[in-house]
Amino acid sequence: MIQVTEPRRARLYEELSRESRRYLAAYVLFNQAVADHLGLHPTDVQCLSLLTAEPGPFTVRQIADMTGLTTGSATRLVDRLERGGYVMRAPDQEDRRRVLVSPVPERIARVTAVWDDLGQSWEALLGEHTDDELEVITRHMRRAHDLSHAQMEHLRSRPKPD
Repeated sequence: MIQVTEPRRARLYEELSRESRRYLAAYVLFNQAVADHLGLHPTDVQCLSLLTAEPGPFTVRQIADMTGLTTGSATRLVDRLERGGYVMRAPDQEDRRRVLVSPVPERIARVTAVWDDLGQSWEALLGEHTDDELEVITRHMRRAHDLSHAQMEHLRSRPKPD
């Protein structure tokens, strides 16, 4: 926990900590609801989100790095998504030993339709902020993403508790 001596700052950190936990729990539960609605695993939904947020195609190793999964778990994830028709595998034209994974646009449209429907409410919420506030929120989210990945690596390098 952050040590703060200034009372207002300490109160703000405490409130931010509480609201962050509530926000993250709400997002995990929201993701579960989206996954349930689509008949997918929550990790599958997040992987599809990541695969459509960046230009691809991707190797399984890249998917493992993006999701924080082991390569074995990422392979099983890609297997599920391929069985569902959400992604396809193809040999890399530059290195035939590698396989590239790409989203299937027609099938991704099913997921995107749900996100678009729910996204209108998020747009209204974000519409309440100034451009400067949106820049701060975006910067925070980008830095939190990077920190989360660093923390995942840190956790993986440590022994598991008893």
